[in-house]
Amino acid sequence: MTTAVFAGSFDPATNGHLDVVERAAAVFDRVIVAVGSTTGKQSLFSAQERVEMLREACADHKNVEVEAFEGLLVDFAERKGAAVIVKGLRCMSDFDREYQMAFHNRGLNPQIETVFLMASPPHIYLRSSVIKEIARLGGSVAQFVPAAVEKRLRERARGPA
Repeated sequence: MTTAVFAGSFDPATNGHLDVVERAAAVFDRVIVAVGSTTGKQSLFSAQERVEMLREACADHKNVEVEAFEGLLVDFAERKGAAVIVKGLRCMSDFDREYQMAFHNRGLNPQIETVFLMASPPHIYLRSSVIKEIARLGGSVAQFVPAAVEKRLRERARGPA
């Protein structure tokens, strides 16, 4: 049984993230979506909120689990028995950054491979930061994110009553 880890901050998760989850779930026996702490970033949602939204969005995939993690991704992957780290790529700048990360992860743990999945065309330009800005300015993000995320973004954008 091959376990893969797909990690990110997912603040918030987009349809592009879900596309990678679904495609990884079709290739690997078990996929763990690992919600990382956003050290150095200002998060809109807490790690627990991000886990909850992703669990709802991934509920139809029986071989997908979602959990939060802190620390080095390769250490988390090893603890979970994962042989693969899955990375989604949208553009060349993603590739450059992720290739460097894969190189370092391989140095830290040569037993864990990194597999890159190219973004599907409709998701190439999806960025969580842009989604948050659209929501903050009152625009609809329904076409870009899962329903659970869209609902929470709308609520968060409204702010306290």
